[in-house]
Amino acid sequence: MSLKKFSTEATQPIEFGGNAQDVTARLTTNAAALTADNVAAIAAICDTTTDHETRAEHGRDWWPLSLAWSLKNEVPQLPHVVCRPKTTTEVSQLLAYCNAHKIAVTPSGGRSGVCGAAIPLRAGVSLDMTLMQGLESVDEVSGIVETLAGTFGPDLEDAVRTYGLTIGHYPQSFALATVGGWVACRGAGQYSTRYGKIEDMVHALEAVLADGTVIRTGGAPAGAVGPDISQLLLGSEGTLAVITRVWLRAHPLPEVERRAAYVFDTLSDGFEACRRLIRAGATPAVLRLYDGAESKRSHGGDGTTATVLVLDEGNEQLVDATMAIVHDTCVSMGAQLADVELVEQWTHHRNDTSGLQALTRKGYVVDTMEVAANWSLLDTVVENVESAMLAVPHARSATCHLSHSYIEGACIYFTFAATPPPEEFEATYLAMWDAGQRAAIAAGANLSHHHGIGYSRGQYMEEALGTSMTVLRSVKNALDPNNILNPGKLGL
Repeated sequence: MSLKKFSTEATQPIEFGGNAQDVTARLTTNAAALTADNVAAIAAICDTTTDHETRAEHGRDWWPLSLAWSLKNEVPQLPHVVCRPKTTTEVSQLLAYCNAHKIAVTPSGGRSGVCGAAIPLRAGVSLDMTLMQGLESVDEVSGIVETLAGTFGPDLEDAVRTYGLTIGHYPQSFALATVGGWVACRGAGQYSTRYGKIEDMVHALEAVLADGTVIRTGGAPAGAVGPDISQLLLGSEGTLAVITRVWLRAHPLPEVERRAAYVFDTLSDGFEACRRLIRAGATPAVLRLYDGAESKRSHGGDGTTATVLVLDEGNEQLVDATMAIVHDTCVSMGAQLADVELVEQWTHHRNDTSGLQALTRKGYVVDTMEVAANWSLLDTVVENVESAMLAVPHARSATCHLSHSYIEGACIYFTFAATPPPEEFEATYLAMWDAGQRAAIAAGANLSHHHGIGYSRGQYMEEALGTSMTVLRSVKNALDPNNILNPGKLGL
């Protein structure tokens, strides 16, 4: 079975500062231009365009520095062509040709990433996967759904719900992102404490290697058949293979939903409450803890207290037991019940990013940075990251919230802002990122929880992985010796 074909352009309200036909590339590349013969050969394989406006749209994603450059009528880089394959066979033939001619290929879906992963740094081919969309099959007994990689989140969820199932994956970019993008960038949804991150949802993958070889990985609930190749491709951001088809684990539609909200005297108290309830076995779908500043900004706090929002769904008995543990734990830590309407407000505004470019237009540096760390390190990570960011000249704020929890730790999601003079905008943005990222790693956090690495975080990969980086380089060299797949990403 196949879904009807949906919009093949993600809804990205990013404005150019002038006519799209006049957009130029901000970054330089030494990649040779494609010849007329190259373009003709590629066009014979799949839908291909050299239209300047289309190329400009595919020269950027939601990396905030790209938003600022867009206002100057610039994108990070312009691909030579944009290709839209409709089948795995077309992807295979395209990669085989590009590999033989050493033409760079940058896969993309909805281009909703915020780290520049979809930027075609070496021009070449921007491989738009959004014509490959649809729900291909459903195993209702096992709860496995097969979907093409270019399927957008809402379309997939709507389709599987007709079978009484849900994927349960709701990233903030839900309306903009594709299934292939979820997998390639190792994304997390806002209900991840119940359903897991995308790597917990993948049952099997179909992917195409740089030389055009089609592979399939996984396909069983668990295994001991050597290293898990699915996990190797998860998070590889198009540098090792192009994901074309995904089999996902689905859950029965929830019977009930429960909500609650609490206020703690301090952020540290909130951390401890979240740690205790998670380690007691309670895994509410949503468990979000906001510091004083974010509580005041969005949840009516006084600027000092921390707010916890809780939402769970599923089997009624399990949900009621989970919420009872949440309540008892929070109260035992001295929390006060808050208005449950706060959860309703969050559900209505959780994906709203409309103000981002408006603030950029006004000259604000604004971005987010998410990392994960063990429970024992969270207080130190927050203190060190916020202090480092605020020490940057022109910094205005650095705040945080806990957004995803695990048995041994959690994701801390920082939001930072600055008001530099126009000529120092880019330097200030990069300085705040550098200060925060290095402080996080030094305090024991990882480099990224769910936004991935892309282009902007590549410089920290050696520091984050240490000697393990040699393993990643070896895998890249083995699978893509001509370095055609998304070159310049993941610090490679």
